[in-house]
Amino acid sequence: MIAIIIPYFKIDFFRETLLSLANQVDQRFHVYICDDNSPANPQELLSEFEGKFAFTYHKFTENFGSISLVKQWKRCLSLIDGEEWSMILGDDDVLETNVIQDFYHHMNKINGLQIDVIRFSTVVIDENNQKISNTYTHPIIENAVDSLMRKMENLTRSSLSEYIFRTKNFNNYTFKEYPSGLFSDDILILNHASFKSIYTINSSVIQIRKSKVNLSGGLKLNTRHVALLEFHKTLLIELKENFNKQQISYIEYKLEREVFNHSKISILLFLIKYYFTGFKFLKLTSLACRILAKIPKLIFQSLTKKGK
Repeated sequence: MIAIIIPYFKIDFFRETLLSLANQVDQRFHVYICDDNSPANPQELLSEFEGKFAFTYHKFTENFGSISLVKQWKRCLSLIDGEEWSMILGDDDVLETNVIQDFYHHMNKINGLQIDVIRFSTVVIDENNQKISNTYTHPIIENAVDSLMRKMENLTRSSLSEYIFRTKNFNNYTFKEYPSGLFSDDILILNHASFKSIYTINSSVIQIRKSKVNLSGGLKLNTRHVALLEFHKTLLIELKENFNKQQISYIEYKLEREVFNHSKISILLFLIKYYFTGFKFLKLTSLACRILAKIPKLIFQSLTKKGK
């Protein structure tokens, strides 16, 4: 069986999510709706779906999502009652009708390959349920690190809703927390797959909603930069043995871009220390030269602003 965890807070598109579960061709799943002390009580809406699919509703008395998305995920996962597989589904995302059916259709192959992370193809939808992207598909078997690198290179997209995980792996897993939960799902996927293979079911599509009420849509730019720095620190320091030289070089390049595109001093200071302690003196020299070359332009821009 599959446990479908829904960390619930927004009711705006919740009906569409529930309807997509009721419309699943294969009903071998149990839904755990974890109310993060939302001001929008969903019980009247849930009553409409009684008997249409199996679900358990639990309301928490303290809101965690606004403080720690990771803590909300953890307490939701604690509600699982023996299901072998788990999905953490957004309260505004939508499963097309054959998602669960196709998962079970591929089960023998997944178990034979001893794979612990499965994903589906996705498409982005807007507030009016209109598709606003092409369908994102993936290699059927792909290394988790290669998948992350494709995302970092903007060749694909990824979010937690499109994945199913083997539940037992959560028992010994320590979630990595970054501001507003950004990138925490990327680290979760890497670790859950043990930096090995992800199995993709491209015949099924999960619709990922982009709207004004998404948490990520309202984040301040500085929050993103702080999370970005901490995420890259994890990759370059804690997990570096899982990446090859070319991948490490690209991660470093991404951080340097943040320095020069957004003038982030905190990222610059990290890179200086990182290059120095790693004896990457050529990269350190190159970084210093680029900074020196940019100083006249910054002075000119400052004087121009003052002149106005």
